[in-house]
Amino acid sequence: MARTAEMKLLELMVLKEDISAVIEYIGKKGSFQFQKKEKSRNAINQSDENAFVDVDSQFYDEIKSACSDLSIDLSEVSEIIAKSSSPTEKDRESAGYIIQSYRNLSKQLTEAKESASKIQDAYKEAMAFSNLQVSYAELEHLSFLSLKIGKISSGKYEDLKNALEGNAVVIPLGDDKSHLLIASSKKGRFALDSILKEYDFVTMEIPPDFKGVPQNVLDGLKKRKIESESAIEELEIQKKNFAETHKQSFIKLAASFAIAVQIEGIKRNLESTELVYRITGWIPAGEAEAYMKELEDLTEGRIAIREFEPYEVPAVMNGIEDVPVKLEHGKFVKSFERMIFSYGSPVYGTIDPSPFVAIFFTILFGIMFGDFGQGMFFVLFGILMMRNVIKVGRWNKFAPIFMSIGISSSIMGLLTGEFFGTEKVLEPFAEWVTGFFGTPHAPILKLMPSSDPNSIFVMFGVFGAAVAIGFVINTCGLLLNIINNIIRKKYAQALFGKNGLAGAIFFWYVIALILRIVIAHHSVAVYDIVIIAVSLFFAAFAEPFALKLEGKKELFENGFGAYFISSIVEIIEVISGYLSNTISFVRVGAFALSHAVLNFTILTLTNMCGGVLSPGGILIMILGNALIIVLEGMIVAIQVIRLQYYEFFSKFFHETGSEFKPFVFEAEIDN
Repeated sequence: MARTAEMKLLELMVLKEDISAVIEYIGKKGSFQFQKKEKSRNAINQSDENAFVDVDSQFYDEIKSACSDLSIDLSEVSEIIAKSSSPTEKDRESAGYIIQSYRNLSKQLTEAKESASKIQDAYKEAMAFSNLQVSYAELEHLSFLSLKIGKISSGKYEDLKNALEGNAVVIPLGDDKSHLLIASSKKGRFALDSILKEYDFVTMEIPPDFKGVPQNVLDGLKKRKIESESAIEELEIQKKNFAETHKQSFIKLAASFAIAVQIEGIKRNLESTELVYRITGWIPAGEAEAYMKELEDLTEGRIAIREFEPYEVPAVMNGIEDVPVKLEHGKFVKSFERMIFSYGSPVYGTIDPSPFVAIFFTILFGIMFGDFGQGMFFVLFGILMMRNVIKVGRWNKFAPIFMSIGISSSIMGLLTGEFFGTEKVLEPFAEWVTGFFGTPHAPILKLMPSSDPNSIFVMFGVFGAAVAIGFVINTCGLLLNIINNIIRKKYAQALFGKNGLAGAIFFWYVIALILRIVIAHHSVAVYDIVIIAVSLFFAAFAEPFALKLEGKKELFENGFGAYFISSIVEIIEVISGYLSNTISFVRVGAFALSHAVLNFTILTLTNMCGGVLSPGGILIMILGNALIIVLEGMIVAIQVIRLQYYEFFSKFFHETGSEFKPFVFEAEIDN
């Protein structure tokens, strides 16, 4: 059984002139986790360096801002950053040129929009007064009317008109209803002023001899309005062309400056003197030798490196720091690692549970979702994900999982004879296989609803197989717990308790006894009772024995009474726990049957709509199978994960470690 990857701690003493290159190497290599420490840095004069880095940070921010304005998608930065390098002087010159070009274009566009806005406002006001044919002074001299000309938000026109209804006449002086002429009796002008104030009416000063805007002025303003709009359109086209022309340059520069910013972030948190930086971090032991050699070559020997075993690190020995845990697998098992770490990280040096999870997940899913056609759909989907034909973001790395559960489901489908819910397609295969063992029949295992009396035996056989698989999974969990505790020299936990050797013997012996009674018709003997009682005793009454083995003098920490009562409760917990852990796997058989019933239902509806060759039948088959693949696939996956977490992980995941998270350059782009 494979254990977690062996780790080593490296200490690097790096000269100031090499520090950026070393951090860049670390980030690109992606196999070095910086040791977590409090920042401790001596005061040094870094004004030149900080100024240099501030420029890079400013470039990075301006590139992101420009790309956001130019609608340039920077998601590609995540794909190329691993192959990019920190910016050179040539990159900075290119960045300066391209950013300045963007600024100039942006400034021209802003100025053009501001000019167009002013021309538009002038044209609107001119049009508003174009129908005023007499002088404003003549209107003001009317003895019975009070007139006001002004501006208001066009959205408030209707509300103002309704508010003044019966008290004043509101006349719009333009199509957009933002310029108004309001007439009321001179007696009501004070009430009018109060209402106009509520609606933010702005009175305009009109010259007494003003009689309207001449037509030649209107024509001139209209021409300038059209010209300004045309200028904006031309600049927008230039902006679009600029974005298309410089898109790749922006992306490459964003990747380079993202690296520079992250390098500086690391440097700020390193211990250092005026000339030397100190870096400490964890690395897989298998990579340490080559890693050190490449660092020496990179710095031309201007680096001092020391390596330490975990037991040589004071923080680890004092329990302050956990050795990070790295799991090493091929593509198939590796795709299941996230399932492990979502529950918790294994403790460093213990047995790696990933292979068990990969095998158990694949088998359980296949049993619960047995259909050859639907399984092959998962296989095809996984292949397309692996080849990046179908891109679903970070889910593409789980392509092996889709392929494995697809193969498992297809094998179960061959046994049950189901192909997208039908049994006819696989009948020749089933008859060919069963012909080697007697009378040919199809399917090999009958799960579909049937009047055949033998189907009840198949049903119980499926439940029995599910419980048997549950026994194997529980046993593996117990063995992992026992072995892990022995590896960590926690012998008391390995021998005593529910998940120790005592609990395991109780569980195994009870199962063996039940099989003897059912299969061989044995009766319960005295030695059976003794073995069960002794193992149950050490599983439930483990506390003083465990403390004695650990060398502690106080065997009953909370007193004998509390110990006795808790042990009685523990007996119930041990018995009910193992019973529920075993019975829980009955759901595997239940889901296998429910899947068959769902397929049978879809097939029945298809036949009711004219069969698989009719338009209605084809539609039912497609929609029905899609529903099963998506919804039931998700439900089955959740149930399998639940069984793994509660029935397998709970046996040995009593203490978790720290996941190995090496430093890599990332593109933190909000675009």
